[in-house]
Amino acid sequence: MTQYATTTLPLPAVKLPKRITYRQFLELDDEYQHAEWVDGKVILMPPVSNLHTILSVFLLGLLDFYVDTNQLGELKHDPFQMKTGPDLPGRAPDILFVAKKNLGRLKKNHLEGPADLVIEITSRSTRATDRGDKHYEYERGGVKEYWLLDPERKQAEFNILGRDGIYQPAILGRDRVFHIAAIKGLWLKVDWLWQRPAKLEVIRQWGLI
Repeated sequence: MTQYATTTLPLPAVKLPKRITYRQFLELDDEYQHAEWVDGKVILMPPVSNLHTILSVFLLGLLDFYVDTNQLGELKHDPFQMKTGPDLPGRAPDILFVAKKNLGRLKKNHLEGPADLVIEITSRSTRATDRGDKHYEYERGGVKEYWLLDPERKQAEFNILGRDGIYQPAILGRDRVFHIAAIKGLWLKVDWLWQRPAKLEVIRQWGLI
């Protein structure tokens, strides 16, 4: 997912109390926007890689076109905050989608409650957090669909929340096609994530032009 730091990367000192409330965190100025709130602590995030940015821009462009065309909800991206529960961290997913019926969860500068879809673009420095802490937090917080995309390894994991509240890996269709549960009618060829075809060609295959 996002290039987030916990303890392994050297980051500049933050002149803040050792612990602050989430409300105080949301009121911080722009200097601390690229950060997350975990157990009362501000966790700064290092710069993202070129591969991360390319994939993020590609996906955002495609998803935004489809969601906007069909008026299905809203997309947000890092550093927009999401707090899935009162005792869970405040995270800034790379990309999140909120369905129209859940738009009431959107506040001035954060999502109060789970997104319908969260996408994290992971890297060597964040794989443990994305597959560990965040997987558990998003599952417990009720995020219906959680993608883990690794552009360096060209690996994609799609997790769907079951009725028992536990993530199950999605089953890909023929030709490695994934039908997105959280966004009605939308499908994606997994190889597109690494090949990044022209957006117009993808939209044409979706039958929108």
